[in-house]
Amino acid sequence: MAKIPNRLIHETSPYLLQHAHNPVDWYPWGAEALQKAQREGKPIMLSIGYSACHWCHVMERESFENDEIAQYLNEHFVSIKVDREERPDIDEIYMTAVQVLTGQGGWPLTVFLTPDLKPFYGGTYFPPEDRWGRPGLLTVLRAIVELYQKEHEKIVEQAERLTQYLSALQQPRSSSGLLTPDLLQRAYLASLQSFDREHGGFGGAPKFPHSLELSLLLRYWHRTKDSDALQIVELSLEKMARGGIYDQVGGGFHRYCIDAQWRIPHFEKMLYDNALLVWTYLEAYQVTKKPLYRRIVEETLDYVMREMTSPEGGFFASQDADSPDGEGAFYVWTPDEIIAVLGPEDGVRACEYFGVTEPGANVLYQPDPLPWEGEGGGVRGEGMSEAWLARVRARLLEARERREKPSRDEKILTAWNGLMISACARAYQVLGREEYLRAAQDAAHFCLAHLQKDGALKRSYKDGQAKFNAYLEDYAFLITALLDLYESDFDPRWIREAKALSATMVKKFWDESAGGFFFTSADHERLPVRPKSFSDGATPSGNSAATMALLRLAELTDDTTLRAKAEQTLRVCRDFMEQAPQALSYMLSALDFYLGPVTQIAVVGAKGEARTQKFLEIVRTRFLPDKIIALGGPDDPEGAAFIPLLQGKSLVNNAPAVYICQNYSCRAPITEVTHLESTLG
Repeated sequence: MAKIPNRLIHETSPYLLQHAHNPVDWYPWGAEALQKAQREGKPIMLSIGYSACHWCHVMERESFENDEIAQYLNEHFVSIKVDREERPDIDEIYMTAVQVLTGQGGWPLTVFLTPDLKPFYGGTYFPPEDRWGRPGLLTVLRAIVELYQKEHEKIVEQAERLTQYLSALQQPRSSSGLLTPDLLQRAYLASLQSFDREHGGFGGAPKFPHSLELSLLLRYWHRTKDSDALQIVELSLEKMARGGIYDQVGGGFHRYCIDAQWRIPHFEKMLYDNALLVWTYLEAYQVTKKPLYRRIVEETLDYVMREMTSPEGGFFASQDADSPDGEGAFYVWTPDEIIAVLGPEDGVRACEYFGVTEPGANVLYQPDPLPWEGEGGGVRGEGMSEAWLARVRARLLEARERREKPSRDEKILTAWNGLMISACARAYQVLGREEYLRAAQDAAHFCLAHLQKDGALKRSYKDGQAKFNAYLEDYAFLITALLDLYESDFDPRWIREAKALSATMVKKFWDESAGGFFFTSADHERLPVRPKSFSDGATPSGNSAATMALLRLAELTDDTTLRAKAEQTLRVCRDFMEQAPQALSYMLSALDFYLGPVTQIAVVGAKGEARTQKFLEIVRTRFLPDKIIALGGPDDPEGAAFIPLLQGKSLVNNAPAVYICQNYSCRAPITEVTHLESTLG
């Protein structure tokens, strides 16, 4: 018998559609649900998750498909389901509330609200009945109904106090403290304290990639040449690349590992994790020129092109952790399966190489020490080579492609596309592969055509519909992407678009009274709290990304107003950077750029000319985090109009030249390749 769908059947979010046939009478967030709660005086059960979330699926299967629980919810609550990736504003408010109430957070997020949307109780995953020391969902629901009826005034009072506290958290004031390199050193010392010297990364289990912190440490190394900072980065990146968090067959990174050794991942793959890790591995490759880092970048982007790119050019949001045969089943191998694909000789070697020792299912990783690897990184032993590994991976991938794949969330999110556009553009700059540039250009054209209307951005696109007002991070990440694209193909259009979006971002999100940017725009729907987030999560905070983007754009366009906004945001965050540096890694990277000195590089020459390209290659293959670069042709009035750095710069003796400027003064033009190499070091 076919199940009767609930209201979520009309949504486009894959996560909401996964719940569209639950017996729970789900509402999407909106006026209909809120009016029903107010009209009937019922509390709201707000459930927040996302498509690739394993425990979200577990809670749905155990509780939201449970007829007894559904009946109780339908009788006593208004149940609202939210996709956190579509509505990060709602998630930001109520996740903070649950963290204040319980000391922890995560997804699925379960929050109980008064009809005026004020939170009074919450948690994360609840099992259907009491177990593992956790109260069952039905137990919680019954207790809340009883309290709501008997002590209604106390609940309303508690919800009001909590909401006032959440509002107060959003109002930090600008610090009088100085913005100095000491803040970067404090961040480095905090990283040293939590660094896992055996396995890399930070802290114990569960272990997350912390790509933003690693990129900050590369900047600290560049500024101070402290070898310990580089050692932290290198050990962490190598251990991740050889661990189960990295898909050894198909490329790309899983979300995190449940152990400290990077062995056993939570198998979902998120677009943003892979974009940010490409950023970090590229930077490490610029510093060290180690082939491993280049290979990880290329395999990760190959995965993104193969699995995560829409026919229209945008990038999809995520791949699920769960397969039809269970969590992670798509990715694991038995020894017999590998030998069947590769044959006895190669199969046995591959099992040893990838740590496949158990008769059952194994997550592939590369044991340490590696069985056939010599000091130079090449594989030793008869018949063993990097080419052999490539063939083995290709054959295993071909066999794995015949398995039923995990589901894919095909939402196209502006913010996450911005991160991946930057990843592709930067990879093109460093590695020179044209397909990465084309992918970045295609996705940028898609975002500007389909996720922008009347100069303002939308958050999410799926099934031909662009929905939801964009958030601060959508603007900040896309502006960053456009700047990276300009530094890739030097099309002035990207600067025009970045300037226009920056003006809109400042108009819609800037806090005139206290400085910094709000999470939501001035014309956003009214919520109990207007959040203003400074701490990084898995992605940079909107304030951090906006600050870095405005600093870069100000350097390119000589816009002092944008620089002032960025500096004021740094001052608002100054004490946070001192007190909790590991929570503000990207803001500290923006501080590093702000402190400079920023190297402004103007290359003058025809794009297609060999020497122009050689000059660009020399600049791009070096790790120069605090730099901007512009290219002007001999007959390029448009570029010079947008980029003051190009004005007054010309060819030298009718040949390409490079002008390097710092602190408002420029050196004599450089016309020889060797001279540029020695100047940049």
